[in-house]
Amino acid sequence: MQTVFAASTDRSSLSNLVRGAVLALLGSALLAVSAKVQVIWPVPMTMQTLVVLLMGAHGGSRLAGATVLAYLVEGASGLPVFSTGAGLAFMAGPTGGYIAGFLVSALLAGYAFERGYAPTILGALAVFIVADSVIIGLGFAWLSVLFGAEKALAVGVLPFLLPEALKIALAVASVPVAQAFFARKARAE
Repeated sequence: MQTVFAASTDRSSLSNLVRGAVLALLGSALLAVSAKVQVIWPVPMTMQTLVVLLMGAHGGSRLAGATVLAYLVEGASGLPVFSTGAGLAFMAGPTGGYIAGFLVSALLAGYAFERGYAPTILGALAVFIVADSVIIGLGFAWLSVLFGAEKALAVGVLPFLLPEALKIALAVASVPVAQAFFARKARAE
């Protein structure tokens, strides 16, 4: 499936570079806003994982990777883009594994959609489950280092299973919308 923001081949390479840079900065701003949107579930959760999944699926691996990388650099440099902190010390704290998982997840989802591994709703569901599991898995692994596996599972995985399932469902619902967009675009050309 072609991604929504895939660079057109009819533009110059400089134009594509500028377009990509602008989209990556806008995407990192969207990711920062999604970090501030907190829904109180048993623990506070943000909408970052949904945005990361959507960026991968609809932006492709290069744009999604550049976007998340820009977000990480912004956060590491002290800009308040994360949910409750900033800087390298914050990134090494309890949420560090999840934050690192954003980059891997965006690249993975983008790659899978670019290569056509999600041609159906079920394929998209599988890709989103795997990509989201990367975020949760890296978060769990880092929390396990800091606090032990039992506590990491209890506070860093289990409370997030239902909310993550809902975010995955929203991401899956975006796929037919993107497919309809491309069908309309193809008919117009």
